[in-house]
Amino acid sequence: QVQLAESGGGLVQPGRSLRLSCAASAFTFSSYWMHWVRQSPGKGLEWVSQISPGGGTPYYAESVKGRFTISRDSAKNTLYLEMNSLKPGDTGVYYCVKDFLDWGQGTQVTVSS
Repeated sequence: QVQLAESGGGLVQPGRSLRLSCAASAFTFSSYWMHWVRQSPGKGLEWVSQISPGGGTPYYAESVKGRFTISRDSAKNTLYLEMNSLKPGDTGVYYCVKDFLDWGQGTQVTVSS
C-alpha cells in the first residue's frame, strides 16, 4: 500500500522560509512523477509543483514560481518543497501526491505575522 507522509509545516512569518518533506514507501519512488498540491482556506485544490522521475524537469504554478523549489532524493525516497519568501496567500494544507492517484495526509502551513 502506497504511503506518503508529509512533514515540515508550521507557523511562519511572511518573508520567511520552510522546507516540506514527503517520505514515500511501498512503491518504486524513482519511477513516478511527484507533485505538491495545496488547499487554502475557503479555496479548492491548487496544484503547486511537479517533478519528473529523474528529478530533471520541475514545473511550478505561476503563483509560486521563483519562490518555491521542488526536489527529490531517490536514495532516501523523499520529495521536498523548499518555500522561500512566504506570503499569507501561501497558507494552506500541502499534500504530496503520486501520479494524482495517491495522496498523503497533508501538512499545515500558516503564514502570518
